[in-house]
Amino acid sequence: MVILTQSTTFIIGPIAKLLGYIMNWLFLGLDAIGIPNIGLAIIIFTFVTKLLMMPLTVKQMKFTKLSSVMQPEIQAIQKKYKGKESDQNAMLKMQEETKAVYAKYGTSPTGGCVQLLIQMPILFALYRVIQNIPAYVPRLKSLFTAMLSTENGIMSVNGYENILRDNFSQFAKTDLSNMNSIIDVLNVFSTDNWNKLIELFPAQADVISHNLEQFNNINSFLTINMSQNPGLTLGLPILIPILAGVTQYISVRMMQAKNQAQMNDEDNPAAASMKMMNTVMPIMSAVMAISLPAGLGLYWSATAVFQILQQWILDRYFDKKGVDEIVKENLDKVNKKRAKQGLPEQKITNNARVSTKSIASSQEKLEQAKAKKEANDKKIKEILDSTEYYKSSSAKPGSLAAKANMVSKYNEKNNKK
Repeated sequence: MVILTQSTTFIIGPIAKLLGYIMNWLFLGLDAIGIPNIGLAIIIFTFVTKLLMMPLTVKQMKFTKLSSVMQPEIQAIQKKYKGKESDQNAMLKMQEETKAVYAKYGTSPTGGCVQLLIQMPILFALYRVIQNIPAYVPRLKSLFTAMLSTENGIMSVNGYENILRDNFSQFAKTDLSNMNSIIDVLNVFSTDNWNKLIELFPAQADVISHNLEQFNNINSFLTINMSQNPGLTLGLPILIPILAGVTQYISVRMMQAKNQAQMNDEDNPAAASMKMMNTVMPIMSAVMAISLPAGLGLYWSATAVFQILQQWILDRYFDKKGVDEIVKENLDKVNKKRAKQGLPEQKITNNARVSTKSIASSQEKLEQAKAKKEANDKKIKEILDSTEYYKSSSAKPGSLAAKANMVSKYNEKNNKK
């Protein structure tokens, strides 16, 4: 049976369904030990999904670690070809030399992007599950089904569609013949809306109240309803957006500290954008958590906390391991792929060494030439200054008086020394 409230979006839908099974299993596990709670299920669900995504996270952080080492070499190449953007040959050489740097470290320019692209549909699917939990947790859905039952629930009342539309703006564009569509709206109802609904359907008041009480017990975490928006009212719900913003800020600051060199690089056009995003993202998380279901804010907070712990552990692991070992592992993987293709094992590494060596050699030659030119310029300036000093006289150049004046100036200058 297809549950219409579940996502049917290409790629995201199947992933959301799989994650929905995990969420339901976790809830059933909590129910088995006597604590059926959606808030706890969300926190455990976050931990499980972070563990499942750990291989992608490790690859992403490994690439970040190597990027901090590769960046000076890449910047040197960019500076070498700065001002030659219109020269196609120069740009091709720059691309080749940049590629050689990545090859030397056993990675590629797309090394960090691939993991992010894989994670994106997973993240969207996660949001879909958290935002509409009754669609993926049958126990919760059954409570709404009992309220709406065509036998003695709301949908058994003649003209219930008009009653709902006339009294609740949320139902204005809802297909009220579809139970799942009604559940989508009821899932995010506020306490005032529920009280009004009970008043409008007095014959169904007992059924609604009984199932609503069970729903609130299951769906509340520290007295905060996971389906309702926290809003800006004083009380425990406001802690959700605050936690979402604070935890996101700490997580972002940790990542920023690891990429400080790239963040401070004035020649990197993405640096300013990254700084801006790192400032805006925590604020956006807090603002969005105010107007979205509290369960989503709790998920963001839990994600940020696990991410902080994960990053702290992986940072120390990679620091202990060292860049050389990471590069060796990367090159071993590259060489295995090359062996399958019948290519020489050392080709990538050797090319990288030659290319990066020539880059360093070229850079060194440029610096030596610059230093030599500066020394020559200084010497020429001293000679010119000296000549002007001795020539500073109103006597006719080449005359006996001019020569006498030069001797006088020479003696004067040496006496001062």
